[in-house]
Amino acid sequence: MQLMNQLMRDHADISDDDEVFLFRLVNEWHLIADLSFSDLVLWVPSHDPDIFWAVAQIRPTTGPTALEDDVAGDSVGYQPEHGVPEAYLSGEMVETSENKLQAGVPVDVHAIPIKRCGRVIAVVERHTNRMGVRAPGSLEDTYLEIAETLTGMLGRGEFPLPGTPSDPVVSPRVGDGLIRLDEHLNVMYATPNAVTAYRRMGLAADLEDENLPLITRSLQVPVTWDQEGPDPLDEAFGRGEATEIDVAVGMISIRLRILPLMCGDRGRVGVVVLCRDVTELSKRERQLVTKDATIREIHHRVKNNLQTVAALLRMQARRIGSPEARAALTEAVSRVAAIAVVHETLSQAYDEVVEFDEVADRVLKMVGGLALTRGDRVTARREGTFGLIPADVATNLSLVVTELCQNAMEHGLAEARQGLVRVLPQTTNGQLTVEVIDDGAGLPAGFALETNRSLGLSIVATLMADLGGTFELANNASGKGARAMITLPVADVYRPSLDS
Repeated sequence: MQLMNQLMRDHADISDDDEVFLFRLVNEWHLIADLSFSDLVLWVPSHDPDIFWAVAQIRPTTGPTALEDDVAGDSVGYQPEHGVPEAYLSGEMVETSENKLQAGVPVDVHAIPIKRCGRVIAVVERHTNRMGVRAPGSLEDTYLEIAETLTGMLGRGEFPLPGTPSDPVVSPRVGDGLIRLDEHLNVMYATPNAVTAYRRMGLAADLEDENLPLITRSLQVPVTWDQEGPDPLDEAFGRGEATEIDVAVGMISIRLRILPLMCGDRGRVGVVVLCRDVTELSKRERQLVTKDATIREIHHRVKNNLQTVAALLRMQARRIGSPEARAALTEAVSRVAAIAVVHETLSQAYDEVVEFDEVADRVLKMVGGLALTRGDRVTARREGTFGLIPADVATNLSLVVTELCQNAMEHGLAEARQGLVRVLPQTTNGQLTVEVIDDGAGLPAGFALETNRSLGLSIVATLMADLGGTFELANNASGKGARAMITLPVADVYRPSLDS
């Protein structure tokens, strides 16, 4: 899809809506490729009206390829013997060869115009390897008949069907099992894999000539839906669009993908049902859900234990007379509490990443609260966004932010006992940069980070080295106060909140 997106951006002369339609087509055209035993190539018009570019290609999983080399990225000009320009201009399917040899292999080539709103927007070229044509039989004949119906739908703009898009991970494919139904939803043909799937659910009779929704419902004992509500099988089969439904019988789970076959003004002329035994997949999903719940419970318990440790340290600090010892214990409370914030966030999440803005805001609130207990009027705030951070990085990053903010409050703003600490995260040029800037007195003359013996700064330097990042501390060149800056390679530690 990335290659197609790049080729479309570089060469195609089509609207955004047509582009979205073609991406949907490429997501679903595996059905036509597998049923017709053919390679498919998508050609789109260029900015030059006489040039067409191949932007996508797929090979069949049910037969040999007719194209030894990838053609995506190739272009073709207007040539009388090439069917793509002719099909685009005429709006009619063009057969450009009859068993013409390609690399010594006889190949049939058809160019099918793709129409939307009465106009041609692209062309799909179908290449069929005639040397590798499978021996005729009921399965092959059924495949080819359905392929011709889908090809007609493709040319009329009825394919891809609206509704649920196929998922390459869980959606059934042609080879998993196929059932062809007539317009009354009676079984005309079922492949051996489809019959096996229904046998696993307990079917003893033959599938052919049976009404598929009825026979499927009869296998589900007890009924797995609210009988007062709509029957999900009738609802799924009654839609005039692509849909998927899971059928569970005991521990056996079958996924059905229901695709109406359309024929212009005649409407629905049949239905294709792809079926896949997803019992093992469902079992793994249940195990993952259980493990996910266990991991979140562990994070919750770790958070509770850390909060208990922080409370004990806080109680001990109140009972110690030495100001230095009390300050050390107070800093330890902040460090433990910062780690607890990360675990609390993970206990409420469904994956091992953290929305770090929330963590940072809670850390800043906590550090600001500690300043208030000392009588200081110091405000800490975030300006910018961190995004999603992996859990193992989030723990260290929370400690770094805590230490830098505490250092700014306790040293940069120590004399004024009031002021502002700003935390500025930003992602640029493959790096996550975080600046912590205070408006205090700045660093003392002769300050050198390498020779400084502060425990907090040593912790920051060590953690940043572990993360493969850098740490700098200097006076703020654009104003008063000090400026600490850390950088992390975002390719390793940062994932954007939206999948690309």
